[in-house]
Amino acid sequence: MNAAAHIPLAASGSFLITPNVGLMVWVLAIFAVVYYVLRRFVFPAIAAALDQRASAISSEIDAAEKLRAEAQQVLEEYRKRLAEARTQAEEIVARARQAGEAHQREVIETARAERERLLEQTRRDIEAETRRAIDEIRREVADLTVLATEKVTRKVLTEEDQRRLVEEALGDLDFSVLGGGGA
Repeated sequence: MNAAAHIPLAASGSFLITPNVGLMVWVLAIFAVVYYVLRRFVFPAIAAALDQRASAISSEIDAAEKLRAEAQQVLEEYRKRLAEARTQAEEIVARARQAGEAHQREVIETARAERERLLEQTRRDIEAETRRAIDEIRREVADLTVLATEKVTRKVLTEEDQRRLVEEALGDLDFSVLGGGGA
């Protein structure tokens, strides 16, 4: 006998290859029990956990979509407000520019009016001073004329004679040169 014949079948590894009906029945029975336990208790728990996870992911996706939509709405509102603020700023600048230009025109017009008023006042003052000077010159000329006439004639003239001589002397003088054309 040979030594290999004394080795049992299980030790040689061939028991896995040769079908054994009793072993197959036990394997099928254990598989059925395990399948029943898994199907009755484990698979529903796994399915419930997967369903819960799927609903959580779905709700998180919905929340993210809602937040994205809200963020988009806030962004649009921000852009709208920014555009309104720019428009208001431009309006304020335009109004300020218009107010500045109006104030500048007003100041220029006021300055022109003041200049014209001062020029007119100066003209009136010059005319008044010219008239006063002409009147003073006339009085001086009249006094000098009376004195010169008295010396020439060596007599005192009556008031009527003095007036006539003064009028003649003044008529000979050209006072329009002194008065700027209107004495």
